[in-house]
Amino acid sequence: MEQLNHLDSFMASAETGSFSAAARRLGLTPAAVSKNVARLEAGIGVRLFQRSTRSLTLTEGGERFLRQVSGPFSALQGALSNVARDAGSPAGVLKVSMAVGFGRSHLVPLLPEFLARYPDVVADWHFDNRPVDLVTQGFDVAIGGGIELAPGVVARELARMAVVVVASPGYMAGRTHPGHPADLVPMSGIARRSAGSGRVRSWTLRHASGEEALAQYQAVATFDDPDAMAEAAALGLGVAMIPAAHARPYLASGRLLRLLPEWQAEAGPLSIYYSSKKLLPAKTRVFIDFIVDAFRTFDGRTGISAPR
Repeated sequence: MEQLNHLDSFMASAETGSFSAAARRLGLTPAAVSKNVARLEAGIGVRLFQRSTRSLTLTEGGERFLRQVSGPFSALQGALSNVARDAGSPAGVLKVSMAVGFGRSHLVPLLPEFLARYPDVVADWHFDNRPVDLVTQGFDVAIGGGIELAPGVVARELARMAVVVVASPGYMAGRTHPGHPADLVPMSGIARRSAGSGRVRSWTLRHASGEEALAQYQAVATFDDPDAMAEAAALGLGVAMIPAAHARPYLASGRLLRLLPEWQAEAGPLSIYYSSKKLLPAKTRVFIDFIVDAFRTFDGRTGISAPR
């Protein structure tokens, strides 16, 4: 088993490009990872990495060794991870990344049922509006949209998401409700900045008839969180364009009104991201199946989940 730990440190270091990143992924110290790799090199008599203070690169022998062991090592990892599954008891820490507001509203409510089914799984959930790197940051699963498909990662679509136009009753008091996106131009509102790229988002609205029009208004504030945008709009700062899933509770309570109800923008898919290796750990496999099943009744264009 000690040699497997050495090999695990080598694989993680090769995939992440540094002992520090590999250490974060494996839950070890960089010194421990470096020592494991050194012991592996001593054991097989091949120098696997060229080391410097700024970089870690595979030697020719290291590249050849990586190609030879990647497949068998992944299969062995999967077999070890699935021992718990074969015993009917998925177990271990499940590290999941999700957006703050969406995770709180739509994923946290699912957690009691999941943990009741799989009591030996420990949920390590991270809430962040920025996309994560599953491989280098050691996540088992990420749920969200717009995450780059790095090598070794696959995405399974859960729902198609839509963005809607909203404003508070107070802001709209005395104003004529818009009948076309062009009517938004003189209005004030809240713009959204992408947490990943830092760019301010622009949206093209599409009518049920197929007509398209750019949505523009006078930004008085720029946020990178859709829940903060919804709250600011509810406080009367103006118009906001937010995902329907984030707007739904505000619309239901009457704190926000939906403007241009026959228009919406496509926000892309909501997906669950995970490793592409064939044999996933049992804890990851059952979680993916659970989430996919839970979202079969979720309508990303309205933000409403039908009763399961």
